[in-house]
Amino acid sequence: MLVGKAGKSGRKASIWRGVPRWARICTVFGTVLTMLSGAVLVGTEVLMARYEGAVGKADLFGDQAAGAQAKKSEIKGPLNILLVGIDPRTPTAAPLADSIMVLHVPATMDRAYLFSLPRDLYVQIPPFKKAEFPGETTKINAAMSFGSKVPGANPDAARGFELLATTVQKVTGIKRFDAGAIINFTGFQKIVDAMGGVDMYIERDVKSEHKQPDGKPRPGNTRGEGYVGPQAVYKKGNQHLSGWQALDYVRQRYPKNGVPDSDYGRQRHQQQFVKAMVGQAFSADVVSNPIKLDKVLRAAGQSLIFNGRGNSVVDFGLALKDIRPNTIEMIKLPGGGVFEGKKYLGEHFQERVPDFFTALHNEQLDPFLLEHPEFVNKAK
Repeated sequence: MLVGKAGKSGRKASIWRGVPRWARICTVFGTVLTMLSGAVLVGTEVLMARYEGAVGKADLFGDQAAGAQAKKSEIKGPLNILLVGIDPRTPTAAPLADSIMVLHVPATMDRAYLFSLPRDLYVQIPPFKKAEFPGETTKINAAMSFGSKVPGANPDAARGFELLATTVQKVTGIKRFDAGAIINFTGFQKIVDAMGGVDMYIERDVKSEHKQPDGKPRPGNTRGEGYVGPQAVYKKGNQHLSGWQALDYVRQRYPKNGVPDSDYGRQRHQQQFVKAMVGQAFSADVVSNPIKLDKVLRAAGQSLIFNGRGNSVVDFGLALKDIRPNTIEMIKLPGGGVFEGKKYLGEHFQERVPDFFTALHNEQLDPFLLEHPEFVNKAK
């Protein structure tokens, strides 16, 4: 992490003093959205075009049909960015939203708040004519699946994102998302490996449900459900994780494996992972190494589908350049189970969560969090 020193005038010197300009314009939300504004080996425009060209693009909000893709002259806060993680299996399988995160950037554009919605949140998913979906009350992660259906063709994740975004807006009261990204979780592994691994604090011992200590899949239980054989173990404390280890760790959600708060624990670990990736991307080992940075750029580009509603991923990178690891506040939204008799239907938010959303709309999150510190997810 880069730390500024006070100058003679008493004002803080820029944290970027001494850092090459090509390494300054970096930010990460959900995955590494790393930008370049100069280079050692090739020109600025070439590098920007290379990265911009590597990032997948799609109409995530239904704007193109409405002709709403005109580029904005300047990106100003406050901003709300929807980040959705998927773990695609096959081209014919409808995608589910395995992770739903919102990055809120206040008007000052110098910090951010990252919160997750439980994928089992029990909500009213509205009708969606494009996919011939009539609407249904069910778990929110299904919105991606329902919206992705294309009659006579393979599912379209971008179309699914549009319905999910509309659903999240109804739940949170956010009127409009300023940008969105679909993040391929499998691509996270390539990003982490390109960075040389990621340093994370593991809050308690966690055993893997799916992986053996060498990273190979655990065999299925021929006598019943689940898996058998030795398990990869992530020990409490500061750990350096490879790509497959980081991806496997943030997938764990069962109390029997060391995650007592189930999916809420997984949300917290995913947020911690995002923040750790920010820190790793800002490390001198990455930003001062053009070869490694280029590998990270290409891996990140291959893992993303981005829509900035008229602005490119580079535009957002420039706008969010002042956000750093220590200025990202991780938020937990408390909830509990919804039951019909003994049948589990999903999760619902506790009564104080609507107050959190009101504070977000009114740009009053700092006073709200001071009054409700239980909403803050700690890294340790």
